[in-house]
Amino acid sequence: MRPLNVNIEGIIEESPSTRTFVFDHCFEAAEPGQFVMVWARGVDEVPMGLSSRNSITVQKVGEATSKLFELKIGDSFGLRGPYGHGFTLPSPGEKVLIVAGGVGVAPLAPYAEACQASGAEVRTILGARSASELVFKERFSEAGLLDITTDDGTEGTKGFVTMILEGLDASEYGKIAVCGPEPMMAAVFNVLKGKGEVERAEFSLHRYFKCAIGVCGACCLDPYGLRVCKDGPVFSGEQLLDSEFGKYTRDASGRRVKI
Repeated sequence: MRPLNVNIEGIIEESPSTRTFVFDHCFEAAEPGQFVMVWARGVDEVPMGLSSRNSITVQKVGEATSKLFELKIGDSFGLRGPYGHGFTLPSPGEKVLIVAGGVGVAPLAPYAEACQASGAEVRTILGARSASELVFKERFSEAGLLDITTDDGTEGTKGFVTMILEGLDASEYGKIAVCGPEPMMAAVFNVLKGKGEVERAEFSLHRYFKCAIGVCGACCLDPYGLRVCKDGPVFSGEQLLDSEFGKYTRDASGRRVKI
């Protein structure tokens, strides 16, 4: 749990906006869905899900991630963690449904692999804006059945992940794991709620973190005060009922920002 300095051993171009940084430290005990705090020196420290025990997968969306994109093999950055609660692993033979979108694939790819290794039956719905933005397609397909959706129809079904989900019998799956942009996750939540199956699902939330160890309260969810860093980042669907999930988040000052 001490801060680490890690050196970059490899950089993989996953898409035009996404890269995987492989580093020289292995978090052997990390659970799929846990996160680390990544220090882009001179800019900021931000939370990211581990995409393997020795890698993070980064989408270029702001100052900190842009700074990371400037780094080369042999350069270094700071890490601390892993923190939080990950996804619940299934029993052997249990059916698992994974719904992944955007950089939300990062914690779900190792989860899919862990589920397969445990003897579970895995199905993934993978969504992206276009075929060029699909990340970890091979990892998910190797773990089990894969359905693909793209906003522009360049691969798989044209549309959103909910189009596939609506046609499935969610009651067949003992575990449903979801991660992606919050509007996408909220849409999945609403579909599952309409099917009466939201209690089977777990959602990995992204919030602004300061301490990441449950002290500062910057990432608390209304109205229950659940801390995303300490009580999450993975929450059950039941925990998110009647919460701010899908409605608003908070900025660095704690002010509400509508999603």
